Amino acid sequence: MNELLNRIDRLESLDAIRQLVAKYCLALDMRDLDAMVSLFPEDIQVGRETFGRAAMKTWWDDTLRQQFIGTSHHIGNHIIEFEDPDHAIGVVYSKNEHETPRADGGSEWVIMQMLYWDHYERIDQQWYFRRRLPCYWYATDLNKPPVGDNKMRWPDREPYKGAFHQLFPSWQTFWENPAVANLPPLAPPQPAESFLQWMRRGSVNPNIRTR
Repeated sequence: MNELLNRIDRLESLDAIRQLVAKYCLALDMRDLDAMVSLFPEDIQVGRETFGRAAMKTWWDDTLRQQFIGTSHHIGNHIIEFEDPDHAIGVVYSKNEHETPRADGGSEWVIMQMLYWDHYERIDQQWYFRRRLPCYWYATDLNKPPVGDNKMRWPDREPYKGAFHQLFPSWQTFWENPAVANLPPLAPPQPAESFLQWMRRGSVNPNIRTR
C-alpha cells in the first residue's frame, strides 16, 4: 500500500510541476506579477543579497517595462527528476516571442529559443520554483535568421553568446571529436531517474547574461 501511495504522489507531483511551468508562462505574458511571484517560495533569493516575493516583483516590474512591450512563451520538452519526495530538478524548452522597444522609439519582433534549468521544491504540500536558470541559444529579429556566432541579438545591443549548450558537456565533446574513428567507448546505460545528472557530467552552472 505504501508503494502505491508513493507512486500516486509521484504522479501528482509530476503534474503539479508541469502546471507550475505553464502557470509561469501565462502569468508572465499577462503581466500578473502577483500571480507569477506566488509560484516561488516566500524566501526566494533575488540577486545576491535580496530575498522575498516583493523584491522579485520589483525586479520583474522594472525588467518588463524596460525591455518588453509584449511577450508570448511556448513551452516544449520537459524532463523532471526527483531528488527526494519534496525536491526535483528539471529541464524545459521554451520558444518565445517578444515585441521589444528600440532606442529610436520604434520596436522589433524578437524570437528566442532557450531552455530553463529548474529546481523545484514542495513546501506545505505546494510545489514551487526554488530556482530558474535561463540558458539561451538565440534571440533575433523575426526576419533575420541567427546564423553564425553570438546569436543573442537584441535591438540597440551588441550581439553576444548565449549559454544554451553549457549545461551539458556533450556539446563541446561532440565537436572536439568529429571523426567517427575517434569516438569514445559506449557508455553504460544510466538509471532513468538520473538522466539529467548523467548528461551534465558534474558540470557547473554557467553564468547567464540576461541583458
